[in-house]
Amino acid sequence: MAIRTNGFLDVRKELFRGIAEKLFTVHIIADQEGVLSGSEDVAREAERLGIFLLKMVGEGAWVHEGDILAAFRGTPNQVAAAEESLLGFLAKTSGIATATRAFVELAGEKPRIVCGAWKKMPPALKNAIRMAVLTGGGHFRITSEPFVYLDKNYVRMLGGIRKSLQAASAFKGRVKVIQIKGDRGGVALEACEAAYYGAGIVFIDTGRKEDIRLTSEALQSSGLREKVRVAFAGNVRYEDVAELKHMDVDILDVGRAIVDAPLLDMRMEVVGP
Repeated sequence: MAIRTNGFLDVRKELFRGIAEKLFTVHIIADQEGVLSGSEDVAREAERLGIFLLKMVGEGAWVHEGDILAAFRGTPNQVAAAEESLLGFLAKTSGIATATRAFVELAGEKPRIVCGAWKKMPPALKNAIRMAVLTGGGHFRITSEPFVYLDKNYVRMLGGIRKSLQAASAFKGRVKVIQIKGDRGGVALEACEAAYYGAGIVFIDTGRKEDIRLTSEALQSSGLREKVRVAFAGNVRYEDVAELKHMDVDILDVGRAIVDAPLLDMRMEVVGP
């Protein structure tokens, strides 16, 4: 009869009763190429499960189909538990890292590829997603400098762009980043107002490429372009980068195309005792 644990049938313990102490060697194998991310989490989880990790490919390695990503030894119950957890630490984050690498390579030296969508993920996933983005060569913050971010809702509550930047001026030595949506006179006017009142980065969050051109022309004609960096976001896809990299934009914030990237396909195989 199967054993009940916490009210649920623990089928594995019954199935493995006769081999419960036997050790098996297990490989995690890549089924496609890409950037590996999550290695440190796998090492920590292996320790928690009490399995002996024989091999773990390092964070950021480019792996190919058929590569052994990790190898370990454990009892049947440990192997079953590992299959439920170890693949989860690698497959999704490696998919994110691989997608990030593709964006970074296509963008080249400019624009800077950022993924701020990790903020919308469940708290338990945020650290792993940020690491995956970094592993892929991207950034999870709009700038590496200390900054104050004024999103559209802050701007609305504070009474507009000028008042928002005046409030943010209390934070000396921090770059002022302001999200503009074109709510008050269009993005070009908002960008010029933001640059005039001390913004260091104007963040066009409309997804309309035409807004980059309008903003650039307005900033150039006002003599304000050199005062600010221009960021752009809004459903940026991989196929958009080839065009966007030739526009007057310094930073691209990519959301779903990175955090919703497909899993890097991999499998776990028992290869021997």
